[in-house]
Amino acid sequence: MKVYVNIKDKRWKKYDIDFEKIANAAVSGVYKDSEVSITLINNREIHKINKKYRGIDKPTNVLSFELGDDLLLGDIFIALDTVIDEAAQAGISVQEHTAHMVVHGVLHLLGYDHIKDKDAKKMESKEIAILKKLGYKNPYQDTTDVKVCTSRDCCPGEKTLGRFRGFFAGNFGQFLLFAFCGAISSLGFAPFNMWWFTILGIGGAYMLSIKYLAGKRFGRRFLFAASFGAFYAISMFWWVLHSIYVVPELTQEFAIWTVPGLIGIGIVGAIIFSIPFIAISSIRQNPAARPFLFASVWTLVLWFREWLFTGFPWNPIANISLVNIYVANSMSLFGAIGLTFVIIGLIAAICEIIKTKTNATWVSFLIFLFFGIVGVLYGVKNINYVNKSSDVNSPLIRIVQPAQSAVQKATYSRKAALQNAQYNLQNMVNLATAEGEYDLLVFPETSYPFVVMPGDVIEIGRIIGHPTVVGANYFANNNLYNSMLIVDDKGRVSHVYSKSHLVPFGEYRPFGDLVPTPGLLTPGTGAEVVSVSLKNSEFKFAPAICYEIIFSDSLIEHGKTPEAIVNITNDNWFGKTPGTYQHLDMVRRYAIESGLPIVRANYSGISAFISADGRISAEIPVGQAGHVDGTIAGAHKTAYRAIGRDNMMIIILLIACLCSVWMHQIYRPEN
Repeated sequence: MKVYVNIKDKRWKKYDIDFEKIANAAVSGVYKDSEVSITLINNREIHKINKKYRGIDKPTNVLSFELGDDLLLGDIFIALDTVIDEAAQAGISVQEHTAHMVVHGVLHLLGYDHIKDKDAKKMESKEIAILKKLGYKNPYQDTTDVKVCTSRDCCPGEKTLGRFRGFFAGNFGQFLLFAFCGAISSLGFAPFNMWWFTILGIGGAYMLSIKYLAGKRFGRRFLFAASFGAFYAISMFWWVLHSIYVVPELTQEFAIWTVPGLIGIGIVGAIIFSIPFIAISSIRQNPAARPFLFASVWTLVLWFREWLFTGFPWNPIANISLVNIYVANSMSLFGAIGLTFVIIGLIAAICEIIKTKTNATWVSFLIFLFFGIVGVLYGVKNINYVNKSSDVNSPLIRIVQPAQSAVQKATYSRKAALQNAQYNLQNMVNLATAEGEYDLLVFPETSYPFVVMPGDVIEIGRIIGHPTVVGANYFANNNLYNSMLIVDDKGRVSHVYSKSHLVPFGEYRPFGDLVPTPGLLTPGTGAEVVSVSLKNSEFKFAPAICYEIIFSDSLIEHGKTPEAIVNITNDNWFGKTPGTYQHLDMVRRYAIESGLPIVRANYSGISAFISADGRISAEIPVGQAGHVDGTIAGAHKTAYRAIGRDNMMIIILLIACLCSVWMHQIYRPEN
């Protein structure tokens, strides 16, 4: 370890003290490339520092200022006058007492303290062992009036934060801090939209990781990082289990799985969302390069979530930007995956600036800021394009939102099932035939109350007399599908699109019969473009059922140019929980990424017309039955859709690698 000695009081020169040898004796080999600064001053100077930074109006023997950086550990100040007085009282040499001060100061920089008795004993035993190795006796062997920084008033920050630090410096306290950061990080998403909590939560966990986890054993690193991931996942996804309590029959059968379900969400979240924090704490790293590692690993985890259990990339960090349409539209350039990289990188870079205050960390921040500005500028271009687009040639589309309760849709007996089905069908007809003209009618997912088979006539299409998009269960070739049916004005099915991304534990069983699952559906064949013949035109759209819309770059066949996306869904299972509002934000995100307007029909709400820049032009609130008419315009191919999700991930990794190499070249710790 390099030791920089600054002599501010010339009287120190007469004492022959090997500060580098003493400081190196106090650290393990893992810090061999680190640096520490030792400033030798007098009582007058240390009195000023003590009063300015700690509010204590008196001199002391040693002060340590930790920088929280593995390379630049911090600064130690030692006052000669106090050292001379204390050495005389203890009957030892100035050299021996100074060695004790150096060891004590270095241990503070390494995270040791003495607020609690058990921590003090641990630190004292460490000091005794180090001083013994240097040939000095135990400084605590005799009880004297000479004390080395043994009160809360002695070390920087202890007077104000001593009690809190004492608790949170322990294992349980650190666990709670990580968990708290995870929980508040979920508040940046809809319906709360408090994006600053997400930034504070992730930033707080980042600071905790580089302070407490660096260089620790894997088990410890995983335990604390996993507490962030578990509480982040539970706070963000608890609403999934709300579906158990929507229908009495489901509640009776599956309520027992509520607690195991929450535990399962926590375990999966602990594994997945802990990865970025484990990555930055696994080895000692360059603070200027660390933000690129953290941001790229976080983004890689998001990309990986596209595939786990057929994927669940819900709530990318980019979604917290939807409160600002200009920032959000940067996703038209580099998608949610790229904007997530930029936001996470900015958070990490700011943390490094706070901790290390070096020029290189500012360079890291400016690089991420540059990408953010470029994204916003492209986003403004995307918004302007949409604003200038005309909907003159657009078909007039009507969305119907039945908003019947799940209980009303449920079946209790064959007779009750038929009664419910007929009632729901008539309700749909009444909503669809309300006053007003339109070219295309769109009903939500599973809104048609009967199972459809090949050759069936859809009565509602014949009654209404308009081309219709309707969701239904479709049975063919001994398989049951969750499908979107394209029905002509005679009630004939002209096309069937079946959902390919099925919901794990809801529509298929990832683990076979190990965990009971309400539905056992067959996946469809994937993305396609559907053409519907209207009165005066052909309307081409990309179909999406339910949460298929959350998969970036998955709905549009290569080389195809649809006019819009039609997304039918049923959020009845989630009521007015955060999941309903977050689902809408996932749709808005996809509109921006793809450059396509989206027609969204939701059984219980929120149904909406969403423009290609993510803005909502018309909607029906949650739980309200009705219809809304609208047009679509502004379809175009964004840069992100041209690049593609996987290619963007490769670009992000290349940028992260190149910038990390550059940061290693320009980073120089500053004293």
